[in-house]
Amino acid sequence: MLIFKEVKFIKSPFNSEAELENVVVNNYEYLFGPSSLYLPKAKIKTADGGGTIPDGFAIDIAQKKWYLVEAELMHHSVWNHIAPQVTKQILASQQKATRRTIIDLTVEQYRNDTSTKEKFDELNIPEINVRQIIGDILETDPIIGIPIDGVTNDLKDWARTLKYNVKLWLINKFVEFNNPENIVFEFPEEFKPALDTEQESNEPKDNYNINTNAIAISRYDVEVSDLLASNLLHVGDKLSMFYKPRNGQPKTYEATILDDGSFSVLNQIYSSPSYAALAGINDAGSTRPTVNGWISWKTIDGKLLSQLREEFLLLKRK
Repeated sequence: MLIFKEVKFIKSPFNSEAELENVVVNNYEYLFGPSSLYLPKAKIKTADGGGTIPDGFAIDIAQKKWYLVEAELMHHSVWNHIAPQVTKQILASQQKATRRTIIDLTVEQYRNDTSTKEKFDELNIPEINVRQIIGDILETDPIIGIPIDGVTNDLKDWARTLKYNVKLWLINKFVEFNNPENIVFEFPEEFKPALDTEQESNEPKDNYNINTNAIAISRYDVEVSDLLASNLLHVGDKLSMFYKPRNGQPKTYEATILDDGSFSVLNQIYSSPSYAALAGINDAGSTRPTVNGWISWKTIDGKLLSQLREEFLLLKRK
């Protein structure tokens, strides 16, 4: 339950898969990252002409990754619904015609959507190179991206058998008690999936907890407080972030690390590096809804927080 003043919000099931899909379309950056773009549904075909329509395609331009997106509800059968559907989409994604379709959708969106163009501009990618860049990304295997309202053991076990990497994100719906038209949605913090098979496969085998069959610690689990506890950061340390909005002046922002791992920026306290970074870029005039704070903030020695996170993981594996 969530409480805001006198108002209570209680967890509620999605009315339909379409409702969840619409929430994902409107908030995709909270799953796929700040440098991602989301392309609409399009019919793609297998080698023998079998048609299938994923819920969308997401491309992370900065990380050079792309996703087949299939929003699902937990009560749908893994074996009779999710697995057959995704298998067909994977087969269709391997066809050259599919890649051409996605490239054409990207170019069209680049020309018609200012936000999409700005993401390419921030990475210094001119229009003449858009087709080539997207084509190169599409030469890699897609990640199966599944936003879902609950994760079952069967779903996780099936995902781990696939040759392709799978990410599952948990999205919750809450409605106001006695006023179900007032709805809020809960997204994962810092883009964290409930399952990432790529992350699991990259972990050393001795990093698994035999009793729980789970990773003892992963990149997604690391908090700034962990960096403090390991003396990679210290209370009172100053971090800096440089940002230049597209039509504005460059600015440098300073954050102070507090004893609980939170950030003091612009006279406000933020619980995560990404919220702190977002406050900065919004102050600079950007209207972007997300930013990855782990690759935005630097120490006085010039190290990114993401680099300190990797150092922490190395220490834990020794």
